[in-house]
Amino acid sequence: MNRIIIGSLVFVFLVIGCAKVPLTGRRQLSLVSNSELFPMSFDQYQTVLKENKISTNEKYTNMVKSAGARISKAVEQYMAQNGLSSQLDGYAWEFTVIDDETVNAWCMPGGKVAFYTGIMPICEDELGVAVVMGHEVAHAIANHGSERMSQGLVANGLLGGAQVALGQNPTLTNQILLQSIGMGSQLGMLKFSRTHESEADKMGLIFMAMAGYDPREAPKFWQRMNANSGGKRPPEFLSTHPNPDTRIKDLNAQMPEALKYYKK
Repeated sequence: MNRIIIGSLVFVFLVIGCAKVPLTGRRQLSLVSNSELFPMSFDQYQTVLKENKISTNEKYTNMVKSAGARISKAVEQYMAQNGLSSQLDGYAWEFTVIDDETVNAWCMPGGKVAFYTGIMPICEDELGVAVVMGHEVAHAIANHGSERMSQGLVANGLLGGAQVALGQNPTLTNQILLQSIGMGSQLGMLKFSRTHESEADKMGLIFMAMAGYDPREAPKFWQRMNANSGGKRPPEFLSTHPNPDTRIKDLNAQMPEALKYYKK
C-alpha cells in the first residue's frame, strides 16, 4: 500500500511539476520555484566569494564582464521576444573571475557567473570567453539546476518542494542544492548530464550569436579544450560532455541556425 501511495504521489508531481526549456522545448521536471532556489543559490555564491581569492587580473576580469553583459542582454532580448521575460524575474547578473588554476566556469541559478583563471588561457580572448559564457548562462536559463534539484528531492522522497524539504531534512536538502548546481562534494550528482550539456551547447550558440559573437568560434574553442587534456583525464569542464568529435560535429550541424542570429 505504501508503495502505491508513494508511486501515486510521484506520478502526480511528475505530471503537475513539468515545465518546458526555452528555445529547445524539452519538457523537464520542475518542483522547485526560482523564488525558493535563488536565495539558496545567492547565499552559496557569497560563500564561494568569501572562501576563494578573486582574481586581480584586469584583462581577464574585463573580458568576462564584457561578455557577460552582452550575453545577458541577448538572453533578456530573446526571452522578451518570446513572451518569457517573467522567467527572468529575480535574476541578478554578476560576473567574477576566481584566482584558481582549475579549468572550469559555472553559472548558478539566478545569474551568478564565475570563471576560474585556469580556463582563461584556453579561451584566449573575449570571443572564446563568449563561447563559455553562452554555454554556462544557458544552463541557468534552461533551469538545469532546478531540474536536477527536483530530481534529487524526488529520489530522496522529499516531494513538497524546497521549503518543505528544508523543514524535513535541511542537511540533505542543502547537499542536493550544492549537487544540483554542480558544486557538491559527492560525485554521484556533481556533473550535469550529457542531455543538459548538449542542450547548453545548442542554446549557448544562439545566445552568443545574438550578442554579436561569431558562433563559428565554438568548435575551435572545444578543440582547444580537448587538446588541453593532453590525452589525460579530461578537466571538470569536459567530464560529462559528449565525445569531442561528436560534440564538434553537433555544433557544426547547429551552426546554420545559430548564424541566423549573428550580426557583426
